[in-house]
Amino acid sequence: MKAFNVVRFRVKTGEEERFLDAFRSENATFDGYRGGALIKTGERSYCFIGGWDDMDSLIAARPQMIALLDETRSMLEDLGGGLGVTDPVSGETVVELPARR
Repeated sequence: MKAFNVVRFRVKTGEEERFLDAFRSENATFDGYRGGALIKTGERSYCFIGGWDDMDSLIAARPQMIALLDETRSMLEDLGGGLGVTDPVSGETVVELPARR
């Protein structure tokens, strides 16, 4: 079963280009990682979506993903509400929606 992780960020004023460069230059490899995308959702707001072969692959990669986050953590703004600088969620795919044309 496939899985996805989603992480929401808000970048500090003046740090956007450096934050984006960190994502652009990243070349980490994770077993079971299918690829992902960084999406701009608003002014200085971003969301990363990653696809995985299964939850076990995602879980095994968490320490490495946290280490990568640590490289950009100083560029991120606290989201408030006790979240800290990220709002992560992950889970298994329960319904797939194929593209229809």
